[in-house]
Amino acid sequence: MRRMSTWMAVLTAATILGVAGCGTDQPPVCDSLAAAQATMNHIRNANVAENGLAPLEAQLQQLNVDVSRLRADAATHLAPEFAAVKAAADQLSASLAAAREVPDAAHLSAVRTTLGAVQVSLRSLGDAMSDTC
Repeated sequence: MRRMSTWMAVLTAATILGVAGCGTDQPPVCDSLAAAQATMNHIRNANVAENGLAPLEAQLQQLNVDVSRLRADAATHLAPEFAAVKAAADQLSASLAAAREVPDAAHLSAVRTTLGAVQVSLRSLGDAMSDTC
């Protein structure tokens, strides 16, 4: 479950960053960010009401791969921002697990709230990366 939340956070972060496609003269971190953004777009467009949470697992796995690559490509000065994203993603993962156990309005609302926290942490990461990409 932790892996799923981390992936979800990373995807959300990549989408929220809103960084335009990186040019060829930019560092690898920009390509990694673009890949994470693309995966996040797939997740955001998933119809959970119709298909449930299960189809998100493959996309979350891809997001984990994208985030791992993004983390490896990012400068060490971004470590605090990545730590905040991971913490928010872990909270999102816990909320998702609870919503799977009891899919009621309160648990789904908690997922929405923790997703918002992931978005905020991703915006902070994006702000920190804005000079790079």
